[in-house]
Amino acid sequence: MSRLMNSPVVFRETPRPRHQVGRRTLTMLKPFFRYSRVRDAYVLRLVGRRHGPVLRLIRRSSARPPGATMAAGGSALRRRPGA
Repeated sequence: MSRLMNSPVVFRETPRPRHQVGRRTLTMLKPFFRYSRVRDAYVLRLVGRRHGPVLRLIRRSSARPPGATMAAGGSALRRRPGA
Protein backbone atom coordinates (compact mmCIF):
# COMPACT_ATOMS: atom_id res chain seq x y z
CA MET A 1 0.00 0.00 0.00
CA SER A 2 2.81 2.45 0.81
CA ARG A 3 4.36 1.80 -2.60
CA LEU A 4 1.16 3.03 -4.28
CA MET A 5 1.02 6.12 -2.10
CA ASN A 6 4.55 7.19 -3.12
CA SER A 7 4.14 6.67 -6.86
CA PRO A 8 3.53 9.82 -8.92
CA VAL A 9 0.06 10.15 -10.40
CA VAL A 10 -0.08 11.46 -13.94
CA PHE A 11 -3.17 13.37 -15.06
CA ARG A 12 -3.97 14.57 -18.55
CA GLU A 13 -3.47 18.30 -18.89
CA THR A 14 -6.20 18.52 -21.50
CA PRO A 15 -9.16 16.16 -21.66
CA ARG A 16 -9.69 14.06 -24.76
CA PRO A 17 -12.02 15.75 -27.23
CA ARG A 18 -15.52 14.38 -27.51
CA HIS A 19 -16.71 13.38 -30.97
CA GLN A 20 -20.42 13.72 -31.71
CA VAL A 21 -21.77 10.69 -33.60
CA GLY A 22 -25.19 9.66 -34.84
CA ARG A 23 -27.24 6.76 -33.55
CA ARG A 24 -26.49 4.56 -36.60
CA THR A 25 -22.75 5.08 -36.30
CA LEU A 26 -22.85 4.29 -32.61
CA THR A 27 -24.86 1.12 -33.28
CA MET A 28 -22.20 -0.09 -35.74
CA LEU A 29 -19.36 0.68 -33.30
CA LYS A 30 -21.13 -0.73 -30.23
CA PRO A 31 -19.06 -3.97 -30.13
CA PHE A 32 -15.88 -1.90 -29.71
CA PHE A 33 -17.14 0.75 -27.28
CA ARG A 34 -18.67 0.74 -23.81
CA TYR A 35 -20.75 3.42 -22.09
CA SER A 36 -19.06 5.39 -19.31
CA ARG A 37 -21.49 7.01 -16.89
CA VAL A 38 -18.80 9.31 -15.52
CA ARG A 39 -18.10 10.77 -18.97
CA ASP A 40 -21.68 10.39 -20.26
CA ALA A 41 -19.99 9.07 -23.40
CA TYR A 42 -18.76 5.90 -25.08
CA VAL A 43 -15.09 4.87 -24.77
CA LEU A 44 -13.05 2.07 -26.32
CA ARG A 45 -13.31 -1.26 -24.52
CA LEU A 46 -10.20 -2.41 -22.64
CA VAL A 47 -8.07 0.72 -23.26
CA GLY A 48 -10.71 3.46 -23.13
CA ARG A 49 -9.81 4.53 -19.63
CA ARG A 50 -6.63 6.15 -20.96
CA HIS A 51 -6.49 5.92 -24.76
CA GLY A 52 -8.69 6.23 -27.80
CA PRO A 53 -11.61 8.38 -28.85
CA VAL A 54 -14.53 9.45 -26.69
CA LEU A 55 -17.86 9.38 -28.53
CA ARG A 56 -21.06 11.18 -27.55
CA LEU A 57 -24.46 10.60 -29.06
CA ILE A 58 -25.91 13.57 -30.95
CA ARG A 59 -29.04 14.49 -29.04
CA ARG A 60 -31.53 16.20 -31.28
CA SER A 61 -34.31 18.15 -29.64
CA SER A 62 -37.41 18.73 -31.73
CA ALA A 63 -38.81 21.13 -29.11
CA ARG A 64 -36.59 24.01 -30.27
CA PRO A 65 -37.13 25.57 -33.67
CA PRO A 66 -34.03 26.14 -35.83
CA GLY A 67 -32.33 29.44 -35.02
CA ALA A 68 -33.66 29.57 -31.45
CA THR A 69 -31.35 30.20 -28.53
CA MET A 70 -31.66 29.07 -24.94
CA ALA A 71 -32.51 31.60 -22.21
CA ALA A 72 -30.87 31.50 -18.79
CA GLY A 73 -33.86 29.65 -17.33
CA GLY A 74 -33.67 26.95 -20.00
CA SER A 75 -36.61 28.14 -22.09
CA ALA A 76 -36.21 28.58 -25.84
CA LEU A 77 -36.25 32.10 -27.27
CA ARG A 78 -37.19 32.78 -30.88
CA ARG A 79 -35.29 35.27 -32.97
CA ARG A 80 -37.33 38.15 -34.27
CA PRO A 81 -37.51 38.35 -38.07
CA GLY A 82 -35.19 41.04 -39.36
CA ALA A 83 -33.18 41.24 -36.14
